[in-house]
Amino acid sequence: MLYPRIIPCLLVKNKGLVKTVKFANPKYVGDPINAVKIFNEKEVDELIVLDIDATLENRGPDYRMIEHLAAECRMPLCYGGGVTTLEQIQKVITLGVEKVALSYAAVNNPELIAEASAVVGSQSIVVVLDIKKVGSHYEVFTHNGRRRVMEDPFELALKMTKQGAGEIVINSIDNDGVMKGYDLDLIQQIQNLIHVPVTAIGGAGSLKDIGELFKRFGQIGAGAGSLFVFKGLYKAVLINYPNRIEKKQLFASN
Repeated sequence: MLYPRIIPCLLVKNKGLVKTVKFANPKYVGDPINAVKIFNEKEVDELIVLDIDATLENRGPDYRMIEHLAAECRMPLCYGGGVTTLEQIQKVITLGVEKVALSYAAVNNPELIAEASAVVGSQSIVVVLDIKKVGSHYEVFTHNGRRRVMEDPFELALKMTKQGAGEIVINSIDNDGVMKGYDLDLIQQIQNLIHVPVTAIGGAGSLKDIGELFKRFGQIGAGAGSLFVFKGLYKAVLINYPNRIEKKQLFASN
């Protein structure tokens, strides 16, 4: 049975942990390995780690970093960044990662999803769609929000699942780092179309936002970055995560 999940999303740039606002102005907030150690203690449901510059810089995954993260991580780990081939997917999985996230590679070569899911299982293949509202409609972007994809995001999400993606991550560029709530309408439109697990990232500013997400969508992944690395009005860097009682209350809202 699939349960609601609360998932910190860590962004890595130059081997450091950063936070962005609308995919811009990355701010260094610490060491990713230290963050993983703290999240271990807090019994996190899952963890997503994204190397945000790998595709932009046309380089492959940093296997050494991935190996260190996987060795430290005591929860299911999803890694994304620079993965473009079946061989790379297999290598990342062998390092101890449960899920591999694809973005540009999935859009550019959808057949890779089918090939990979046949080899490592669809549950290990995640497609991340970075989506931004342009005028009155939504569009998908790759390369850290710099390159527009000339396909309808909803049709693209459906196509990714038909190719064998086991999960779709909806990453709202507009809401990234803003901490004013998820784009619930965007999430709803995609959930109406597909029948695989969905994780939403972008906009969570409080546990209330996560509760609203669970109440509306039930068995969904609530991803967040700023919420779990910042604390207080002045956004002091402090790794945090809901305790067991808080999680139980959030899960009861769906």
